[in-house]
Amino acid sequence: MSYYISRLYDFLRELQANNNREWFAAHKEEYDSLRSLWLDDVDRLIGLMSQWEPQLRALKAKDCVYRIYRDTRFSTDKTPYKVYFSAAFSPWGRKTHRAAYYMQMDVRDAESGLYGGVWCPDAPLLRKLRNAIVDNIEEFREIIDAPDMKRYYPGWISESLKSAPKGWPKDHPDIDLLRLKDYGKFCRCDEKFFDTPDWPAKVAERFRILKPMVDFLNYSIDEEI
Repeated sequence: MSYYISRLYDFLRELQANNNREWFAAHKEEYDSLRSLWLDDVDRLIGLMSQWEPQLRALKAKDCVYRIYRDTRFSTDKTPYKVYFSAAFSPWGRKTHRAAYYMQMDVRDAESGLYGGVWCPDAPLLRKLRNAIVDNIEEFREIIDAPDMKRYYPGWISESLKSAPKGWPKDHPDIDLLRLKDYGKFCRCDEKFFDTPDWPAKVAERFRILKPMVDFLNYSIDEEI
């Protein structure tokens, strides 16, 4: 039997074209088979990440992966299923409000890849992160300007304020960082990247590039004021 990732992406493409409960029910057996194979590989990925992030050692794939069923209650898009497989990795699995690692295998190339950082922090947390970054700007700049970071995770995945945040001057030397609403990086990885039996090792290697930034953000979050 050929390696399963191409079949997984084929399934997601078909789901994208037939995003309804009737089609999914008719193909549920195929979905369950693909998800089982993928969960085994996510467990492999956790094991590899645990070599440089020991806090992940107690995790299992089921702690990290997300359901394919969409929450449509507050969305204008009422399609019932996601067109991607995804998982988040932190000491608490997918349930964390701290900096974490996130993977999305998506038929939409622009969305498919690896993410790391903090998303949607509330106002007090965002203010704390901004202060920590400015107070330790040389260290933070060194982290985000590292060659591998710039190569694989260029730019920021974040909306930016149009002006300076409250309490900061518009001409602050680090205004580019202060205007960010999230501190997240993204490495685009398409189907070809994942369609190989060693993809967990490749992902673990790419995630490791993010570790200094994730550590910095989490230290800043945990630091007593």
